[in-house]
Amino acid sequence: MTDFLVIGGGVAGIAAAAHLAELGSVLLLEREDALGYHASGRSAAMFEEDYGPPAIKALSRASRAYLAAPGAGRESYLSPRGLMLVGRADQRAGFETDLATLDLKEIPVAEARARVPILNPETLAFAATHETATDIDTDRLMADWAKLLRQRGGKTLTRQEVTAITRHEAGWRVETRNDSFDARQIVNAAGAWADIIAEMAGVAPVGLQPKRRSMAQLPAPEGHDVNGWPMLMGVHESWYAKPQAGKLLVSPADADPVPPQDAWADDMVLAEGLARYEEMVTTPVTRLETSWAGLRSFAPDGVPVFGEDPAQAGFWWYAGQGGYGFQSAPASARLLRALVAGDTPEISADIVRTLSPGRFR
Repeated sequence: MTDFLVIGGGVAGIAAAAHLAELGSVLLLEREDALGYHASGRSAAMFEEDYGPPAIKALSRASRAYLAAPGAGRESYLSPRGLMLVGRADQRAGFETDLATLDLKEIPVAEARARVPILNPETLAFAATHETATDIDTDRLMADWAKLLRQRGGKTLTRQEVTAITRHEAGWRVETRNDSFDARQIVNAAGAWADIIAEMAGVAPVGLQPKRRSMAQLPAPEGHDVNGWPMLMGVHESWYAKPQAGKLLVSPADADPVPPQDAWADDMVLAEGLARYEEMVTTPVTRLETSWAGLRSFAPDGVPVFGEDPAQAGFWWYAGQGGYGFQSAPASARLLRALVAGDTPEISADIVRTLSPGRFR
């Protein structure tokens, strides 16, 4: 009998498992061949603490210290990147809204073009920056938490697609295509599949909606060294472009509702997003090296769902992180641990109530 059975091997599940292993025995189940296969493996890997609803901002700000200085001789997971918002002359109203929402500072167009020389002087009318936005080393973060889970005696099993969940006197029985497992408590960190897992357990779903986010990898424009460029973003996040490993990742910033699935990029949506990007730069897109898509799952109010289900003791929700999972993961995992242990969370009681699954009951 395991104390905690965590379903889902993305960053949420790995972080939850590593933290709960301080409280008891932990088994993490992942349906795919490897951890971080779906949304976590397809993230833009940015930390921007002013991005997202208030609850996410609070969790992200509480996560910065750990991401910047994880301790025990480990290097920071963060590295400088910066964010630059760019807009056309007819987008002034939206640009002003984004300035306030993202806490950006407007800069002269000439300064923006000096930093990113491919910006088109004929269409670029406004620019603003936020230098505290950083890259996150997501691969190392997940690997370190997986290692910590092992060090604390926890176990991870892949290729374990859950097929049934039943309640018994001592807790829960979780059946997969390969085996069955008993646990006192379940943590539902199944991402896009979290509502499906809940229904298997006889728990009412909360209405999670997976939304597709597409991405294309382009070669560096005209041979530019893009490594020092900030992440570029269109007004109201109509597109973004992020340097990564000498390449440029461009996304239409789509959020199209889809069923839980192994997502792929929609060619038309990707083409439209690339056209919005091309409008703001002087270098046309002549070649895509590769493209892909991931799923960002949202509750109906856009806020994550963290906490014990009010109708089913021992069933814990840890889902609905949307596109904010990595940047809020350290604090959200500490929050989950505190709730399970009955400790006082570091996050305010108002935020905890905002995140609770009880808000849907």
